[in-house]
Amino acid sequence: MSTPRPSTASPHPALPAPPLPAADAHWALLFDVDGTLLDFADDPRSVRVSSALLDLLHELHAATDGALALVSGRELDDLDRLFERPRWAAIGLHGLELRQASGSFRRLSVPQASQDRMHREARALAARFDGVQVEDKQLAIALHCRRAPEQLARLHGAAAELIARLPGYELQPGHQVLEFKPAGMDKGRAVLELLQRAPFAGRTPVYLGDDLTDEHAFDAVNRRHGISIRIGERDPSAAHFTLPGPAATEAWLTRVLHALTHGVPTHARVPHGGPARQP
Repeated sequence: MSTPRPSTASPHPALPAPPLPAADAHWALLFDVDGTLLDFADDPRSVRVSSALLDLLHELHAATDGALALVSGRELDDLDRLFERPRWAAIGLHGLELRQASGSFRRLSVPQASQDRMHREARALAARFDGVQVEDKQLAIALHCRRAPEQLARLHGAAAELIARLPGYELQPGHQVLEFKPAGMDKGRAVLELLQRAPFAGRTPVYLGDDLTDEHAFDAVNRRHGISIRIGERDPSAAHFTLPGPAATEAWLTRVLHALTHGVPTHARVPHGGPARQP
């Protein structure tokens, strides 16, 4: 009797590419920004949106009757600056801020004394690590290690010790970043809140994201029988589909727009979010 050979299969098999919609599909499109629509930059404020991408998003907004939203760790004011104040529905600060398509707005409140203490402690922590950048988001503080990735592990250990001394706050890891934010809200909860109101209600949610912060949203969309799309190769992930990066995201969204406005062949569609069949 021969000895069984060890399996060489990956514990996280490759995900398929996402499907295209039928012309009569009622999709709601929800996008993370950095790493999904846009490439990362050392300084988050140096990122720019191309006119081609901006035009594409405006056309998708029209094609979905306004059921398009940005879902980001950035503040809403920063999203509006970046995308030239489109007034689309948007989720900022991982759900701490939310603007409905109607324009109504909510922002979670935090006692000023707690916020001031978190700011002092997070900035003091960052000062102990060379190359770590501080991004002040008012309600949250992000410590970026893109210029000093070798600092991330030590910074994470120190941040975990600090967060235990900050009641009401939690640590949100991301791509070369650690964020101190108020506890009790995440992208998934905010997405579910958005999906309860027009024009998102009753539509199939389609969520694209690249980071750990997007896993909450993937879970939420999967529970609503939607389409979850991981950007990049991070594993493990709750996403059901994948695209390799922002350039592929833009190319796929161009095909989505064409499908919504002109239709696509049946063999290119996937019912109920299943894997696509190859032409």
